[in-house]
Formats: sequence, structure tokens, C-alpha cells
Amino acid sequence: MGAPLAPEKRLAVLAALCDGNSIRATERMTDVHRDTIMRLGLAWGEGAQNLHNRLARALSCSLIQVDEVWSFVQKKQARVTPEDGPDVGEAYTFTALDASSRFVIGWYVGKRNEESARAFMNDVRARLVVMPAMTSDGFAPYVSAIGSAFGPGIDYAMTVKNYGSKRRRDDDHRYEPSRDPFITKKAIFGAPNLEAASTAYIERQNGTMRHHVGRMRRLCQAFSKRLPSHRAAVALGYVHYNFCHVVKTLRVTPAMQLGLADGVWSLAELDAALMTSGPCEAPARQPLAPRVPETTARELPNGRGFLRVVKGGKDKPSEAPAPATTQPGWVASPVMTPAAAEPLFNENGQGNLFAWNPPSSTRPPAQLLLFPREDED
Repeated sequence: MGAPLAPEKRLAVLAALCDGNSIRATERMTDVHRDTIMRLGLAWGEGAQNLHNRLARALSCSLIQVDEVWSFVQKKQARVTPEDGPDVGEAYTFTALDASSRFVIGWYVGKRNEESARAFMNDVRARLVVMPAMTSDGFAPYVSAIGSAFGPGIDYAMTVKNYGSKRRRDDDHRYEPSRDPFITKKAIFGAPNLEAASTAYIERQNGTMRHHVGRMRRLCQAFSKRLPSHRAAVALGYVHYNFCHVVKTLRVTPAMQLGLADGVWSLAELDAALMTSGPCEAPARQPLAPRVPETTARELPNGRGFLRVVKGGKDKPSEAPAPATTQPGWVASPVMTPAAAEPLFNENGQGNLFAWNPPSSTRPPAQLLLFPREDED
């Protein structure tokens, strides 16, 4: 058995892996053998999954975006043979992101099929205590997976990217989308806000993870040879992002924004947390409370949800509070001053309809009586 690795060497290896370096590049930079680096990576990945299971539970995330990131293990799917086994080939990482805090709620590495989508959504559902509003891309199995995990009461919208066949295919524009509007939004469950439905945050987070996890990159040699190593690297990358990565627009880490951490974790704190995090199972499902809308709304009685305020109508508040009246349920016009206001009732107790308008400066206001007086015909 070799001598234990010095703490500064461990932190150097951890920093190199979290910055997206390969195993051999980390070996050259830190002078640590690749076998030791791989053993540390597997231990850190297992600790990251246990730490995430322990902390990422009972979350109140009301706006969620989901997407999947492509990668592969050992060889691409087109070259997979029946003798290779189920772990070889494409390995998509399904990811759920809280749009408010940028916190990665959950992830799942597997094939891009309905089975993986259901396992991923069940894991996300078990970590929440609030019914969210969710947005995904056009991957069809999401419909049944989200419906099975959350039920039809969820506000779920799908944004479909319509790529044309006449796009430029040269090297500089191979992965560039069309510059014309090409996104179609549609409601799948509930009543989602289609204007706010987007996957922009999760797409941006995917780009960040391709920098921090080298095994997710495209058109390069940084791919995994074994599925456990790939899953360990993905878990380490997402936990490092949640607790150590400062989001520029928020100026805090996602865990700090969500209330799961008091400050930015250093690499030493991350290493200690990963190595001391014992086995922890994924959380179990809990009842979901109604989502509190981000806009002005009124809660319905008996926990039946919220009444959403829609645009339109004259909903400007009064400039000044209305003065009190002698009759319950009657108020004077807010544009009138107390000195210029006409009495709301005449001597017979009949209402004055013109009391709601300011009097004219040229002539006294006329009164309209709903019922004639007794001395008149």
C-alpha cells in the first residue's frame, strides 16, 4: 500500500478535475499517477451523490427547466455492437434546474428514452415539496414522464426548436441554430405562462458543465471509458457547480441562493464534505403544496390554488384613500375633495348618483332621484 497523498496534492487533483482537465492532463500537472486520480475521482463522485441526496430534499423550487446533455461512453452509438453491452454508447445526462436560484435539483445519466426520462422525473419529484411550473424541450417522452410523476395539475410547457434543412453546414456554423425565430411553445398540462416559458437557463448551464466536466465535450478525445467513471465525474461536476460556482447575475452560489449553504465553499471544504459524506439514499416523495405564483395573485380558500391576475382592464390603485361615509358600503369618489363633495344622500335618504362626479365650476350639479317625492305627481 502506497503512502497517503499529501493534502495539497489532493486539492490540486480536485481543482484540475473540476476545471475539466482529463486524467492524463491532471497527471502531468500534479505529478500524481493516473490510477490514483481515477480512484479519487470515483470516491469523490460517490461522495457527491450522497451529499446531494442528503441536502437536495424538501426543496421549494417553483420554476424548473429540464434538458438533456449528450455524451458517450467508450464509443458512439452508431458503432455499438451487441457484444458491447448496455453501458457502451450514448450517455445522456438529464438535468433539472431551478430557474430562480440556478440550483441543479437533480440529474440522471442514461439512454435518451422513456425509461430514463421516467427515472429522472421520479427523482426530481421526490426532492420537491411545492408543485412547480416546468419547461422542457421537444423530447416526446417528457410528456408521459412528467404526467406520471406530477400528475395533470402541473403547469408544463414544451418549447420545440424547429431546425430547418437549409442551414449552413460548414465547420463554423455546424451547431449554430437558425437566426430566424424557430421556437414553438405549447402548453401540455395545466395553464403555463407561455411568455415566460423558456429553457435559456438550462441551456446556458449545459455550456458551463461542458467546460467543467471534460467528458461531456464534443468533437474531442475527452470521453469516458466506463459508465461508473462517467457518472462519478458528472456527480462531482454538478455538486461543485451548486456549492462552489458563483453565478455572475446572482453574485452567490446556487446553494446560497436556495438557502442550503452560508457561503462559497472552498475546494478544501468540498473535499472534506465529499469524503465524510456517508451513504445516503435518495429522498422519498412528499405531498406537494400549491405553487406561489411569481406575479400578483390571490389565494383561493381551502387550499384550492391561486387566482391569477391577467393583463387588461383598469386596475390602477386609487391615488388617495376614500373618506368614510355614514352608510355602510358607500364611498365617495377618490377624485373629489371633502369640501367639494356632494352629499351621497338627500334629506329623504335617496341616493345621489351625481355625487360620484366632481361638481362643475359653472353650474351646480343636478340631482337625479330614483323615486319621486310624495308632494310631487
